[in-house]
Amino acid sequence: MINGDAISVLVVDGHQTFAELLGHALAGQPDLEYVGHALTGAECLRLAAELRPDVILLDPDLSDADGIAIAELLRVRQPDTRVVILTASDESALVGRATAAGAAGFLSKNGALGDVLNALRTAHGGGMTVSTDILARLLRSTSPVVGPRGGGLTAREDEVLQLMAAGLDARAIARRLGISLHTCRGYVKAVLAKLGAHSQLEAVAIATRRGLVRPGRP
Repeated sequence: MINGDAISVLVVDGHQTFAELLGHALAGQPDLEYVGHALTGAECLRLAAELRPDVILLDPDLSDADGIAIAELLRVRQPDTRVVILTASDESALVGRATAAGAAGFLSKNGALGDVLNALRTAHGGGMTVSTDILARLLRSTSPVVGPRGGGLTAREDEVLQLMAAGLDARAIARRLGISLHTCRGYVKAVLAKLGAHSQLEAVAIATRRGLVRPGRP
């Protein structure tokens, strides 16, 4: 039975031993509840529908499915369930795909366990976490964009950009600004288009390189 006071987490990873070790780590956290693990994409979708976990920790490299495609399906079927990607891959393109699919985190398996646990908490709270090494690679791989320093953003679009840079996703930004999710997604799309980005994370990377992100935004 899922404890309503804790953040319920489903682990999805093709390596059973790794999944079980993560489960033991989660079980030791008073505010996190390990509800089980899935080894395949099909099993992930079945257990997600059955258990309705708050957060799914998902390896995109599954034997029967593309984990990013699974994340996209979950966003449609269970929009209240957050997905955090945990991968051994170092492909920068995977980050963009994951954020476009609605992932609330993108972490490296080479990182610390504490980072994973904090990312789960952040995801549940409406924020997004990206491993510093992955973000650094993305910043290096993002080409400088030529254009006006302000990016041609309206005041509202700039406000959305600052909240994106603070780690909030579209749903959390909409709540913060008191606008509908549909309207917020329209602003996000406008920001991406004006910065020449394909995902929110890439937009933040480009904006950071251009000095558009102001530090200290709550």
